Amino acid sequence: MTFTKPAPDISKIQLAWEKWEKGEEQPGRTLASLKTAGLDAVIKQLIESGWKPIA
Repeated sequence: MTFTKPAPDISKIQLAWEKWEKGEEQPGRTLASLKTAGLDAVIKQLIESGWKPIA
């Protein structure tokens, strides 16, 4: 049996960030939530696509 990593979930990433901003979650819990929601895959895709933030 192999593990297939689920696709990133943008709504879960946003929810984790918002909870942290409101002070409802500790930093460690926030990082864990961002990781399990797939933030690493989102960042990788942004880099590969050449995305640049608008200043």
